[in-house]
Amino acid sequence: MQTAIDTVSSIAHQLGSPHSFVDSNEDHIPLSSNGARELKFPPDFVWGTATASYQVEGGCDAGGRGLSIWDTFSRERCVDNGDVACGHFFKYEEDVKLMQKLGFKNYRLSISWSRIQPTGRGPINAEGVAFYNDLINCLLAHGVEPLITLYHWDLPQALEDELGGWQSREIAPIFCDYARLCFELFGDRVKNWLTFNEPWCVCLLGYGTGEHAPGITCDDGTKVYMAAHNVLRAHAAAVDVYRREYKAQQGGVIGITLNCNWNEPVPDRDPAAAQRNADAAHRILMWSLGWFADPIWRGDYPPEMRERCGDRLPTFTDEEKALLKGSSDFLGLNHYFSDFVKDCSKGEFVSHWGITSKGGYFGDMAATTEGHPTWARTDMGWNVVPWGFRRLLLWCQERYNPPGGIYITENGCAVPEPTKESSVKDTFRVAYLTSYIAAMHEAMEAGADVRGYFAWSFLDNFEWSLGYSKRFGIVHVDYDTLERTPKTSAHWFAHVTARNAVHIEAGARFTDAATALSHVDADDVAAVVAVAAAPCPLAAADPTAAATMVAA
Repeated sequence: MQTAIDTVSSIAHQLGSPHSFVDSNEDHIPLSSNGARELKFPPDFVWGTATASYQVEGGCDAGGRGLSIWDTFSRERCVDNGDVACGHFFKYEEDVKLMQKLGFKNYRLSISWSRIQPTGRGPINAEGVAFYNDLINCLLAHGVEPLITLYHWDLPQALEDELGGWQSREIAPIFCDYARLCFELFGDRVKNWLTFNEPWCVCLLGYGTGEHAPGITCDDGTKVYMAAHNVLRAHAAAVDVYRREYKAQQGGVIGITLNCNWNEPVPDRDPAAAQRNADAAHRILMWSLGWFADPIWRGDYPPEMRERCGDRLPTFTDEEKALLKGSSDFLGLNHYFSDFVKDCSKGEFVSHWGITSKGGYFGDMAATTEGHPTWARTDMGWNVVPWGFRRLLLWCQERYNPPGGIYITENGCAVPEPTKESSVKDTFRVAYLTSYIAAMHEAMEAGADVRGYFAWSFLDNFEWSLGYSKRFGIVHVDYDTLERTPKTSAHWFAHVTARNAVHIEAGARFTDAATALSHVDADDVAAVVAVAAAPCPLAAADPTAAATMVAA
């Protein structure tokens, strides 16, 4: 087993790392007795896995649950829906026992708001409360600590119909009441809370592009910015309630999870063009992470957003700013991929998702993203770039310096898995996870205060508008029988969490983009681009290549 792990670690070093330059003065991590480098983590480092209610629970018509916007959206606009999903609502005990068997001690889950309050406010659904009580008690009885997300995208449909969902200012106090209810019902046992998961997706994809529920489109960005404004108000209010009314007695912590890619500016021999690309890369960070993180850690929206959006970007009152600033005990960060970035202030913006727009959110950001043909990609089409993860973590540490540290609340990849056999032998995923965890370790050594890592996802599940076509799980789910089968990655991750360490083959190192580019003549743009896109063994290969190399 150890030989296979070391071999995969070697692959992981190559996977998605486009820089061939290695600084000969770089210190080597000490070798373990078998010749591999053992990257040890702090004794109190938190390892876990994650899921979300609508993606795994099923039981949509069971136990008094009300409709959510994802019930409506997926049934009307998607090929698949979450009516059954993984059947976790009925099989949670089996899933928790599997977590215990694998040695996983932390589990991130979300509560379905409409299972607790079918219409989003008013009467409590006793059956829904009983389900989450049973799930939480089962987790704790099996030595698994829950991290609970209050909102992972499944807004009660009634609140969308009656108020316009996150477009309405009225929704913030309603969410706050729901949060208070959860603290009251479950806070005696739950010590780790997240208010929202990836509000960027909630607001842009739900109220801008229409790709996600509730499927609303907006050309000028006003609905997108208003939704985000109300999410932030709701977050701050819920955190304030927890801290004032529950923290002293319950002793927990509360934060938020934000998603962000790393954005590397495309090199250019023209200094002015290079600066424009650097500015564009910064804008993407501001319009994704800074949009939410700046109000929470710095007190207001990024000045770049205010300058470019004008009065289309709502304004916080002084009281709201005070409530927002410091309203997260830690930074929850979801990260999957990185891109190269170019400025497009004078032309149309073409997003990573193929959306073309001259105005609104994308026009305000005025940046376009691209990958490189030699980079490995996941089944989502996302670029595998471990050094981007390292750079993002250090950027977050420098800009926000969250007092409670950074927790990676999601990281993982979708892999084409046409058969159960190919799914279970997911060596590509092992390589991906190895490389990203190693990059995270490098960031920690360089000063990033990362305190935990949750792999996405524990189970294969309903991948939103893409249905069941993409598999992120480290445990295979047969959607016909709902049978669970741990994949190679599950056993590998169990090994990592048990040893609190990941192994990398001796001599393997990850290099930073800036380090690599700094050793190339800046006037020779061809050489710069060549270094930035140096081919690697898996760059043009499908996941079976990894399996072949491991088998060899």
